[in-house]
Amino acid sequence: MRPAHAPASAARGGRALYELYRAASRAAAPAVLLWRRLRGLEHQSRWPERLGRPSVARPRPGSPLVWFHAVSLGEGMAALPVVFHCARLHPGLPILLTTTTLSAFKVIKDLLPDVVIYQFAPLDCPDAIESFIGYWKPSLILLMESELWPNLIMSAAEKGIAVALLNARMSLKSLNRWSVPLGLPLVSLMLSKLSLVIPLSTIQAVRFQLLHTPPNKIHFAGDLKYAVGDVEVREKELNTIKDLQRQFNDRPIWMAASVHRGEEEVILRVHGELIKAYPSLLLILVPRHPQDIKNVSLALKKHKVNFVLRSTMELVSINTRVYVVDTLGELRMLYRVTPIAVVGGSFLPSLSGHNFSEAAAAGCAVLTGPHVGHFYHMLVEMWQINPLAVKQLTGEAELLEVLKELLGDSKALEARQGAAKDAFSIMSHGVVNRVWNLVSRFAIDSQQKRGIVD
Repeated sequence: MRPAHAPASAARGGRALYELYRAASRAAAPAVLLWRRLRGLEHQSRWPERLGRPSVARPRPGSPLVWFHAVSLGEGMAALPVVFHCARLHPGLPILLTTTTLSAFKVIKDLLPDVVIYQFAPLDCPDAIESFIGYWKPSLILLMESELWPNLIMSAAEKGIAVALLNARMSLKSLNRWSVPLGLPLVSLMLSKLSLVIPLSTIQAVRFQLLHTPPNKIHFAGDLKYAVGDVEVREKELNTIKDLQRQFNDRPIWMAASVHRGEEEVILRVHGELIKAYPSLLLILVPRHPQDIKNVSLALKKHKVNFVLRSTMELVSINTRVYVVDTLGELRMLYRVTPIAVVGGSFLPSLSGHNFSEAAAAGCAVLTGPHVGHFYHMLVEMWQINPLAVKQLTGEAELLEVLKELLGDSKALEARQGAAKDAFSIMSHGVVNRVWNLVSRFAIDSQQKRGIVD
């Protein structure tokens, strides 16, 4: 289906709705920021950046600048390969990366090349956006996944700044919300201002077309989350890997990553059964949110399990049954010390999965639960390459059954490890190049390159 572009009357309706949104967002911004600060969701000293107030000087005033924006850790990690690619292709070009969440800040700031500036993203209110854009003067804005903010996009369009949406996705819930009479004119207006939309999948492309994205602006390149595993492992991480391998001392290991509240009970019941067959078995348990550590600790004590918290730097002994990772930003490194990775956020109906390409990149046998949300397209793509690349489980009983098989059958384990790594290699190959080629063609060229490329 190829929807017609929004007619002039719809465009006028979108403009009227935007003016209402603009006024409402300006009025609400002080209360929103105060509420977030009181809840500890903002950086204690850097919160003024959320109002568009810079904390560092802009390099080379008057020169072109590329602004990457991602909301949280997952989207920020997906942006990193493109950030590195841009920095390599255009040395000396100022690059700005913004995120919104504290978890993204804590992890990503230490992974960036020296040439990249990190700031917290401005709130989507007119004053903060105008202040931010007025100071940094970006030549190109690259938004990640679902970051559709009216003030940001409309302000950029008014100033002639190209905006592209990378790894674009639209959940069914968001599609339904934007499709109502009060939403469709506004989102159609916003989407018409974009220079490029690179969707995650065909389904996502259809959803953007249903919201009147001009079809000639939609182009495919692949999923940037496949490229996350290609980010170089630094020397510090290599030393940590060697240290953990010494502590684990060739014990049988499995890891449960990105475990959400409630899932720890599933994981610990399964681990308790596995220990009966493999007494020296070690579980690496990585909660999705550090604030859930208290619940995880209580569950471990209830199950009478001997555990160590990574943050305490206590050494793992032969009596340690669970190694709890209560630190941020180490998942990519931890996948390299385990042969089996169970990716959480997928064992309860209220959840919608997490990226499992990092585990595949590290050569793990990859398992996930039944609830994977928009990661289902990744699952299918990897299955098409090799059905053994990822095992989707029906629930707790099958998790126990498959883990017993992998722990007891080295050939089955090696087959799944090899399949995962091969599938990742094929799916990740060329993704970043394809994305950047599209950006160059549809965003940079549309702005007469603005000095960004030679």
